[in-house]
Amino acid sequence: MLERPDAVLTLIPLLAVSGLLIRTVIATTGVGTGLLAAPLAVVGYLAALAVVVLELLAWPVAERIGGR
Repeated sequence: MLERPDAVLTLIPLLAVSGLLIRTVIATTGVGTGLLAAPLAVVGYLAALAVVVLELLAWPVAERIGGR
């Protein structure tokens, strides 16, 4: 049975790699598009960081407020 912590731990590396994967796909389709895809690698890392911050800060606070 897949629980929330398992899903979050799976989501973090997938988001981090997704930016690099999209950048690689765009860069291999043409020579000039490599420069346009450069910021996409950072977007994946920022999305993974946002998930970590959300889980560390927002999720426990929401559980404590709802559990009163």
